[in-house]
Amino acid sequence: MLKIHAFFKAGCVKFAVVLISISAVTAFAATGNASDESARNSISGQSVSGQTASDPSLSNWALARGNPESTGATDQVVPKDLAVKWEYKADEAIESALVVADNLVFAADVMGKLYAISRSDGNEVWTHNYDTGFTAAPAFHNGHLAIGDVEGNFYFLDAKTGELRWQAETNGEIDGSAAFFGDNVLVASQDGKLYCFAVNDGSSVWTYQTDDQIRCSPTVAGDRTFLGGCDGQLHVVDLNTGKAIGDTIPLGGPTGSTPAVQGDSVYLPIMDGAVLALDWKNQKEKWRYIDEDRPQEYRGSAAVAGDQVIVSSQNKQVDSISMKTGKRLWRYTLRRRADASPVISADDVWIASTDGRLIRLSLNDGSERWKYEIRGSFIAPPAIAGGEVFVADDNGVIRCFAKPTT
Repeated sequence: MLKIHAFFKAGCVKFAVVLISISAVTAFAATGNASDESARNSISGQSVSGQTASDPSLSNWALARGNPESTGATDQVVPKDLAVKWEYKADEAIESALVVADNLVFAADVMGKLYAISRSDGNEVWTHNYDTGFTAAPAFHNGHLAIGDVEGNFYFLDAKTGELRWQAETNGEIDGSAAFFGDNVLVASQDGKLYCFAVNDGSSVWTYQTDDQIRCSPTVAGDRTFLGGCDGQLHVVDLNTGKAIGDTIPLGGPTGSTPAVQGDSVYLPIMDGAVLALDWKNQKEKWRYIDEDRPQEYRGSAAVAGDQVIVSSQNKQVDSISMKTGKRLWRYTLRRRADASPVISADDVWIASTDGRLIRLSLNDGSERWKYEIRGSFIAPPAIAGGEVFVADDNGVIRCFAKPTT
């Protein structure tokens, strides 16, 4: 059976294409390369994402980029050997990240259906159909789920039951996931605004206006949020007042990527072929990485851990960049582009590619450690929770990978 979808975006200009997905999905292969698991174990207690391995929240992946700072990284160690623990088939393609919390896996498909699936066995817990599609990922916080749709509607639900608590409206498509601060929830819209709503009733707390579309998720660090926009600026906003902190920082081009924040630094790719490190406190650029051999185009977000910034491009390259120098440390070349942003767990890099491969690389040198291949494409990145890997594909199949039981 063929299913037609018409949700796709390139750059800050939206256009429609037709994606044909085949409902039957066949796994080609799952192969593993020998790797030094002791090396992963030796760093598992270090801080990668602003948390420690003893932090119980590490068993969750509650936000699209893993944590409020949007680093796309976790200290969790994934076992060397992996096998499919369970599969769940959604009705339509899934092009946004999964989130994992409270023993549930949450997903949203392109035709407007939300899913809550048991994390332990992949059984369906609840579903709910909406009238429009989702390209944004859900976001989980304190037993609630927040998500925006392609018509600008924003939903706040009870995560256990799927019951709608309240609904708000924006004036543009919502592409990024929500973020949370205190008793408020944040969401950005293509109408160029960042909205702050009260979680208890959805009332408006404040609204921040930019000069163009916003396609990213708001990144939260302390009492500030960070936005990269199609206006080619980095916005730093006070979460208590909704007012800009200082001047915007010029990026040199538009971006739909979500900023990754580590300390005083923000790491952000732009569509015009550069990756930037910005000192947000002093409002200045630290370095700018550009591939001098062949210009790259970046649509995803960066993952950051240790001294490395990991990015994937539309020209099939996965690059590791030194945080200190802005120089490339290693490169892995894909067969096709990776629309999904990279994810880091301990000393592994995870790449979900449009060629149908989920690839595990060494953070140290970019060497391939393991891969799993399907008939189809991965559009969204994996989620890492409790040492397990969760990922969805454009045929609507959600898979959980875990250590083999035998």
